[in-house]
This record gives sequence, structure tokens and C-alpha cells, in this order.
Amino acid sequence: MDSVYNHTFDIENSCFHKTVPGYYHCYKQDGTAFSTSGCGNDTASDRFMFRKYIIDSVCYWALEYHVDGFRFDLMGLHDIDTMNEIREALDKINPEIIMYGEPWNLGEGGIEEEKKATKDNMNKLNVRIGAFSDDMRDAIRGHVFSGNIGGFVNYNGKWMRDERGKEISYTMEELKELVKFGIVASTKHPGVNYEKVYYSKAPWALEPTQTVNYASCHDNNTLWDKLKLSHTDASLEELIDMDKMANFIVLTSQGIVFLHAGEEMLRSKPGEKGEDYVENSFKSPDSVNNIKWIRKSKYNDVVEYYKGLIKLRKEHPAFRMAKTSDIQNNLLFLNTSDSSIAYTIINHANGDKWENIVVLINAGKVAEEIILPKSHWTVVVNKEKSGTEALDIIMEDKVIIPGRSSMVLVDSQSYNLSDS
Repeated sequence: MDSVYNHTFDIENSCFHKTVPGYYHCYKQDGTAFSTSGCGNDTASDRFMFRKYIIDSVCYWALEYHVDGFRFDLMGLHDIDTMNEIREALDKINPEIIMYGEPWNLGEGGIEEEKKATKDNMNKLNVRIGAFSDDMRDAIRGHVFSGNIGGFVNYNGKWMRDERGKEISYTMEELKELVKFGIVASTKHPGVNYEKVYYSKAPWALEPTQTVNYASCHDNNTLWDKLKLSHTDASLEELIDMDKMANFIVLTSQGIVFLHAGEEMLRSKPGEKGEDYVENSFKSPDSVNNIKWIRKSKYNDVVEYYKGLIKLRKEHPAFRMAKTSDIQNNLLFLNTSDSSIAYTIINHANGDKWENIVVLINAGKVAEEIILPKSHWTVVVNKEKSGTEALDIIMEDKVIIPGRSSMVLVDSQSYNLSDS
């Protein structure tokens, strides 16, 4: 359930203000309300009775309506203690209830910086409170507020770095490092060069359970629209290759996976009034926001590809290690070109029947040869198909991976010994 506690519709007519005027909202020195939320009336989660209201109401949703997940809108506007106390209260009801939110630091507000539930303060939050990773999102597809700027899978030589909107060209090497940071779920890993992770110069997640990896959500352009805006001359086949690679990265990475509804059928939000695509569609009609189910049959191959990746992830804990130490001990990046990523998962610590796995991503336009740690591999994911079934056998200790494609290989010995 989308849980929006960071602001009310207004102040003067809110039940909170009528109960105790001036208590439940955040005010500046001049008496005006903070509008960090963009709505002019930020609430004060650090006040005892508003904290109690949030905790009581969340527990009510969980107990009476059996809501099993809470997504906190602009979580960075809430204080750390409140978020941790919500987690503790939900654990008493059902520890499997998921809890995550938007960790953006939106600037000055009514709560002190060191007390905000932001990405920079994740080390103070319960490790089972997740946060959206804008590192991974923008690394994969390009800057979220600039439709024409590409990322790793849709690279076009443009990138936006600073907060003033100055456009700076980033290399594939730098984007690659940011994707690698997302692959290890924003945790500390010796294979990541943090000097090149320009969104976060240090790991912000203590454990992978704190990172929500995604390529798009209800805000901003859909993944499909973003790809089309950044590559206006690309063919349908090229765009589909980019799309499949984007969520291949998400679904094979550590941490929590988030998929935008309809993403598997290339969801689009075409404009009503002449604009190509609607970015922030919260005021748009159903004709923009609805899921157009005809796309499920039109792009069935893509739907099946997503399904196969979900099956792979669900059946193999190698892709969802629960501890940072497990990722450090079992995931090893291989040397590749700037436009490709390759890594192995040894996975002795997680009980996966597949002892050795190789994940390959080639975002370049041309095929690339990648040296493997050994010979005899079974292919379970390639450019066309995904899942757990054997698609091909590689006898050598090297593989040619086509341009704009991804692969998952399994040690043939452990594959044959498994129940897949």
C-alpha cells in the first residue's frame, strides 16, 4: 500500500490542526509551513502523537485489512526513529510484512539532517527497511528527469550530473561501475570502484535487504518511453533488446526487485494533447495511465522473457543473498570491456544447487568474447529466452556474447545434478 504520511491536503482544515493547532506540521521560523514535500504542509513525524498516529494506523491496515507491504512516499521526510518503530510494530504482527520507501533528501525541512530517513542515513535504519536505488535506476536507463539522456543499456553519449542541470558526457566505464554498484545492492564490495560511483561515493546499504533495485515506477517516464525518447531512431527490435537487458540487470541483481506494473508488456503513457509521452501522469486520465492489455499478446515474447527471469530468481537463492558478507564471499566480477559486465556466483553459502553461475551483460552493439573461469557450461538465459531450462552447451572456457544481449550460464556439472 502506498503510504503517504508526509503531508496533508491542507493545514487549516485538517483534523490534526483542529485537534492541536501548530503541533502536527513543520513550520519555519517565520511561521509558514515547510513545503519540502511540494505540497506546502509537511507533517512532523518526530512529534510523539503524530508518530503514534502513523504507527497505529499502519498496524490497523496490517491487522484489519491484512496489508502485507507498505511503500512510504517521500520516506526521507520522516525521522529515523519513527520508521524503526513502525518496523518493530509490524514485526509483532507479521515479520514477513515488507516495508520500503523513497529515501530522497529533498533539502531543508522540519527534521534535522541526521534524523531523516534518507539514503545517506540508511545505516541507522533497520536492515529490513528498504529504499529505492536511484543509483541503479539512472545507471540502467539514464537520468530520470531528462528523457533524451541514456544510461548503460541505452547509451547515447549524454548524461546529466550536477543539480544545476548542466549536461555532462559520461563514459560507459562510469555507467558500468554504477550498474555494478546496483548489482551488489549498494553494499560494500571489493569489486566496485566507488570513486566512479558518482551518485554515492560509498556504499549506503548495510545489507542487501535495504536496497530496492528498479528501472521504472509510476513516477516519470515508463522504461519503454524512456528508451524511445533516448533513441528516437532505434528499431523496434533494438528497443526491445534494451528493455530486456534493463530488467535482466534488475532481476539478476542482489537486493529487492521492483517492477512497474505493465513493464513486462512494454507499458507506455502516450500523451493526450500532442506530447509524445506523459512523464508525471498523476493528473492524467485513465487513457494515459491504464494498462493496455492488448500489449500482452502483441509483445508476448517479452512477457515470457520477464516470466523466465522471475522463475530463475525465485528458484535460485544465488540471486537473492540475504547478507552483505555472502555477496562479498560469493560474487566475483570478471575483467571485461567498458560496455560489458560479467561476474560469477560461487554461492556455497546459500544452499543453491547451482554451485557456479556466470552472469553476462553486453550493452555494446557488437559481439564480445568473454573468458570464463572454466569450461563446460549450460546456458539457461540468452538473448531470446530465459528461465531454468537448458538452451545450449558451451564446452570451452570462453563465450561469444552478441551485442545488446545478456546470458546466464551454469556449471554443467552442478546443473545436471540439480532438480531443474
